[in-house]
Amino acid sequence: MSCGCKTSGDSSHSCGTKSASGCENVNTCGNSYKLSVFDWLSDISNPVASQTDFVEVRFKNDRKCFYKNVHNLPLHIGSVVTVESSPGHDIGVVSLTGELVKIQMKKKHFSEDNPLKIYRLANQKDIEVWQQSRAKEESVKIQARKIAYALNLSMKITDVEYQGDGAKVTFYYTSETRVDFRQLIKEYAAAFRTKIDMKQIGFRQEAAKVGGIGSCGRELCCSTWLTDFRSVNTNAARYQQLSINPQKLAGQCGKLKCCLNYELDSYLDALSDFPPSSSVIDTEKGRAFCIKIDVFKKKMWFAYADRSMAWYDLDVVDVKKLLAQNKRGEKTQPLEDLQKQEFPVKSVDLIQENNVDRFERKNRNPGKDQNRRKNTSAKPQQSTKNQNRPPKKEQDHKKSPEKGTAETPKSQNQQPKKFKKKFQPKRDDRA
Repeated sequence: MSCGCKTSGDSSHSCGTKSASGCENVNTCGNSYKLSVFDWLSDISNPVASQTDFVEVRFKNDRKCFYKNVHNLPLHIGSVVTVESSPGHDIGVVSLTGELVKIQMKKKHFSEDNPLKIYRLANQKDIEVWQQSRAKEESVKIQARKIAYALNLSMKITDVEYQGDGAKVTFYYTSETRVDFRQLIKEYAAAFRTKIDMKQIGFRQEAAKVGGIGSCGRELCCSTWLTDFRSVNTNAARYQQLSINPQKLAGQCGKLKCCLNYELDSYLDALSDFPPSSSVIDTEKGRAFCIKIDVFKKKMWFAYADRSMAWYDLDVVDVKKLLAQNKRGEKTQPLEDLQKQEFPVKSVDLIQENNVDRFERKNRNPGKDQNRRKNTSAKPQQSTKNQNRPPKKEQDHKKSPEKGTAETPKSQNQQPKKFKKKFQPKRDDRA
């Protein structure tokens, strides 16, 4: 059966192939296929007769190393192998073979002198010991954190990795200060009964090992494909016209996001055509300062010192002409005459766009709305009543002349009904 782990990206790079030993390797790799390399030479025949003896072997999370196939074993991507370790042996999965391994070794400056060796293809016993060791890692990590907390050590146990034969356990930790391990290693050795190895990693390496989902909705770059961590500073955010907000610019590791460097070169090339952001235009109405820059629209917004609420957008070409005119000692026209739009963009409107209540109606009277709903709902009911009412019989000609007939108008013989009710005297007045 195929291995239970998945890769980020193409399904063809899953580690799932049946090993040559025929063992069933299910859920043993865990997250071993992070930072996978696409073998673009797999479908290309090698014209050179000589083949490389090195293969890339992956272990838990992002740990991998290059080993030499001294016994010329038929290895392919997904083969579970037993490799040399110190002490004992370790179990890993082959993740890359062929000529591309040489390119990766050259890229990572891996020396071919005294390389580690591949012993054999993993047998059923090796796989069982490997699975048992991997099953204990979560409980060992929790117990190790309790011991470190009891010793009042300022450190965090991030990950625990057992060697394939169970002879050694490696604790990965993060700490901002130096930690004294003398008492800690004694406690770990007495509790776990194996060789203890402590390795300190950075916060970015911690995020790469643990993994997660970024603010973009995708898996973290450091845990899927990013192999090196370049320095990121706040100047990258300033060049891209981003607000210096640590909560938005920081990733899950607590440092600045690595993706700030992805488009930095494009922004620097675009900003090379812009005048400096500190440019000042001397107009007939006063000096105007640069407020905002739009790289995509190639525009710059200016505002007067005494009227900072009104912004005027100008093209970069026009700004260069105005600055050249100021260098000659001439004042430019007012910004109102230079702007192509009829109305300037005001910063008050920009503030209202960020307001949460901008979609709600202001000065809203709920009583009027309820009365409108009642009136609109009552009108169709009245029309239905009039339609269902039977027609009146024509009895106007049979009425007595005192009450008015059809020939004599009603206004001559009888006052209107409303008029009678309004001016009719009371009974006490009649008496």
